[in-house]
Amino acid sequence: MAMAQHAAAMAEKVRSDGEETRGGADVDGREWRSIIAAAQAGDRRALDELVAGWLPLVYNIVGRALNGHADVDDVVQETMLRAVDNLGTLRDPDSFRSWLVAIAMRQIRDRARRRTSETLDDGAGDQATDFAELTVLRLQLEGQRREVAEAVRWLDDEDRQLLSLWWLEVAGELTRRELAAAVGISRQHAAVRVQRMKERLETARGIVRALDSSCPELPEVTARWDGRPDSVWRKRLARHIRGCAYCSGAREGVVPAERLLVGIALVPVPVGFTLSLALGGKTAAAATGVGWSAKVISALTKPAVALTAGATIVAGGAYVVTQAPDKPPPRAAVAPTAASTARPPSHTPSATPSASPSPSPTKTDVYGTVVDAVDRAPDPNARPGTLAHRPESGVTSTGGAKAVMQHRGDSVTLSGKGYVLVRWQISPKSRPGALVMPAWTGLEGKLFHVASGGGRRMDDALPGAPDGYATGMGGPSIGYTVLPSGTQQMWQNEYFYLDGSVTLTVNERGADYGLIVFPSSWDAANKDVTTGPAQGAIRYGLVRDNGEDTAPVPQYLTRATPTDPATVAQRSRV
Repeated sequence: MAMAQHAAAMAEKVRSDGEETRGGADVDGREWRSIIAAAQAGDRRALDELVAGWLPLVYNIVGRALNGHADVDDVVQETMLRAVDNLGTLRDPDSFRSWLVAIAMRQIRDRARRRTSETLDDGAGDQATDFAELTVLRLQLEGQRREVAEAVRWLDDEDRQLLSLWWLEVAGELTRRELAAAVGISRQHAAVRVQRMKERLETARGIVRALDSSCPELPEVTARWDGRPDSVWRKRLARHIRGCAYCSGAREGVVPAERLLVGIALVPVPVGFTLSLALGGKTAAAATGVGWSAKVISALTKPAVALTAGATIVAGGAYVVTQAPDKPPPRAAVAPTAASTARPPSHTPSATPSASPSPSPTKTDVYGTVVDAVDRAPDPNARPGTLAHRPESGVTSTGGAKAVMQHRGDSVTLSGKGYVLVRWQISPKSRPGALVMPAWTGLEGKLFHVASGGGRRMDDALPGAPDGYATGMGGPSIGYTVLPSGTQQMWQNEYFYLDGSVTLTVNERGADYGLIVFPSSWDAANKDVTTGPAQGAIRYGLVRDNGEDTAPVPQYLTRATPTDPATVAQRSRV
């Protein structure tokens, strides 16, 4: 332990002296000086390289400082435009990186001041992409590295801004001198600020660890928590950890954050990220006037990275599969059904080839382009549409005919061709709060969400229920089970159609719930969804299947097999 502390102290001294390796791009410092000088002299090819080479660094700084807020795109755009607009004022090419980082930090602070003066609501609707989640997924972080990334959510804005620079410093992308210059303080003051931020980061790591544990007292503490990190709950949870032998004892074996972050790559600029020139009065003509080449203008009005076959883009709040780069990506939508007149009409992606003659037309595979989306519950007396009848040869389950899964990590693997019933058991009396949805992983073949039944939707009011248990999701006296933002509300029984194999895992932490998984049949599913109020149930079910590949696929689905299924994104990636 003493040797580890000594090594960390020496590493901190090296960083403070500014002697660490300079990173940030796959070009050495000498070549960058030549590129920057050439761009200042009007070489448009050099300007292209400058923009492409430094965009990832700016994106990581801004993304982590704002934790993926919807304003990230605007701040990155404004930073890059200001840098190009003022490139001629830069006297020393060697100082380009610290100069660019300082511009990014000014834009971040300006954005914070604007939002404060405008008193904008910083609700969940403003979130574009959770950068902590993006970091975990794109860099495939696991264990304590994932814990550090998730802890960022619990930091205040000022600490997150500093962390965005310190993270890159530890990873070898910035020097301590550049960090201090970007914040506008001395290196000595920066060392103090960084140390305080690291202490708060360790507190946040403890919270992440506790929420992921089986502490018997924590459910009572988090009973009223809506699942969103904020300063009030950070203090409450930190206070609980300090006084809890179970949670405080989990600190053994914790590796310092700086040792975990050494050598971590930059988070790639995501597919679909777009830089627009229509920002701050900038136009293509204005950009050309400050030296932008046609190539740069084109690049800044298109995705910053090339799409590849099987890549994903963000559309309508869900990840959807894209085609090869020469084909336009499909739009994400919910397949229309006749089951619910309350749902708005949806656009269904078309697989029809282009009308233009082609020597070798390619059929577009549209499976996976439609992901479950949030809908309103139909009227209880609205009869469902006809359930499409898909081929059945039977499904086998590693859990047998009735797999009961009640604890985090419980899983069942399903194989074959046929229908599967997943029955929900949400238990707010045991433990209400934020619910972490189960995940479908290791998909081979195809999986569709075909129908919902069981006589009630989980947020339906329960007739005759005692006070405090007004709905299947809880009540005022016991608290409520809260779904993640954007989650498709479930019925008590959810039916899926599998052609292949897939694993379903319970990710319980927070709200208490269980799943019972049964291999089923079309007959059973059809009977369930058509059993309505006349038979004593609260409502009819809902048909989602149109019998085609454009039927919805379930949320939280991936072909990957992550070590922790709870890291599957809050959207499908198939």
